[in-house]
Amino acid sequence: MFADRLVKKTYQAIAPYNPNLVFPLSVCLRMEKGEPFYTMQVTEGTANSHTEIEMLEHHQGWAKYQLYPSTGKQHQLRVHLNWLNIAIKYDPFYPEVIHKDPNDFSQPLQLLAHKIEFIDPITQQLLCFCSAYELTL
Repeated sequence: MFADRLVKKTYQAIAPYNPNLVFPLSVCLRMEKGEPFYTMQVTEGTANSHTEIEMLEHHQGWAKYQLYPSTGKQHQLRVHLNWLNIAIKYDPFYPEVIHKDPNDFSQPLQLLAHKIEFIDPITQQLLCFCSAYELTL
């Protein structure tokens, strides 16, 4: 169902506020494996990733964004926000890889899988699963 784009995904992220960006906006980029191998990079060519982005609120230089990816590339949301020069708060990979102790949980990536929705292929009922967590500014 994910491969056939039958699942609607909604994420939230905390990232810098940029008053020059006008929302909602649509980001379509070509993404390929980067260097180091566990990262992705934006390259020239036909877009293979797409995300709709809304800003929900902002305060003291930070904003809360709602993200609607229609594709599912590795690190897509992280790369798309970084491409807009608003990298997700505490992202250890974008814009640069920062190695930290694997047991250090003091600064978790501020990205939340907020909701998924799909029509059950057997019952044909709309199913919606929402996170009980909430990101705050």
